[in-house]
Amino acid sequence: MILIADSGSTKTDWALLHEGSLVGKVKTQGINPIHQSKEQITEILRQELLQGDTFRGVTTSQGDGVEVSAVSEIYFYGAGCTEAMSPIVSSALKGVFSSAKVIEVNSDLMAAARALCGRSEGIACILGTGANSCLYDGVHIVMNTPPLGYILGDEGSGAVLGKLFLNALFKGALPAAMRDEYLATYNLSYADVIDRVYRKPLANRFLASASPFILSHIEQCQELRHMVIESFRDFFRRNIVQYRKPDLPVNFIGSIAFAYRPYLELAAEQEHFGLGRVEKSPLEGLVEYHKG
Repeated sequence: MILIADSGSTKTDWALLHEGSLVGKVKTQGINPIHQSKEQITEILRQELLQGDTFRGVTTSQGDGVEVSAVSEIYFYGAGCTEAMSPIVSSALKGVFSSAKVIEVNSDLMAAARALCGRSEGIACILGTGANSCLYDGVHIVMNTPPLGYILGDEGSGAVLGKLFLNALFKGALPAAMRDEYLATYNLSYADVIDRVYRKPLANRFLASASPFILSHIEQCQELRHMVIESFRDFFRRNIVQYRKPDLPVNFIGSIAFAYRPYLELAAEQEHFGLGRVEKSPLEGLVEYHKG
């Protein structure tokens, strides 16, 4: 039995494989060792992934629960799983899945590379709340342009699109009627926006929450459309150019890439890159990869 996890900032998708076949899926809250201790991660595993000694909501063809002890290999991919922080997740997993012989913890960027490129060379990118990219040789990530986060970088991400949108909204670069509609839709005031960005935690998630509104208005407002495409062009100019592989297609994982695909494709064309695979989540690709 193989357990695969794809963990982002807000949720973790788990998949159980038995002899190459998908047995079941479970969702839990996001796991990130930068923000959570080993004890907190262990609690999530025991309370949300499992129900006693079996997986929550997963049964065999005979209707029995799938035992924790049946898991022999675990492949966990997650945000915040750097070389320094991965041991926190690994230790929590070992404490819960004591019978597992293999426990491998990798970054969400490795998840994107394996899901999008398999065992072939390629450029793999993440474009969701945050952004990242890498050059992958089919086994290893051989180059990574530092994403720098939504304050210094993360071009094209949901957080940066939200930041650019709110800037344009309140500085008059977008119609006043759009500002009023946005504030009414999200039940916010100008003071609320400032509070959420500068005083409350998880400002990146708040900024990215404007994405559905942006997408629903993008064809009604030329300035908004231009803003989005320019942010995607910035992603290519500041990140992908560094790999010096103009003939390789650029592949994407993430909610922003998936939702904004036509505009991402336009940006790629304008920067003379070809768009490859665009997937909302890496989980299906990871399942295929670990099937062997």
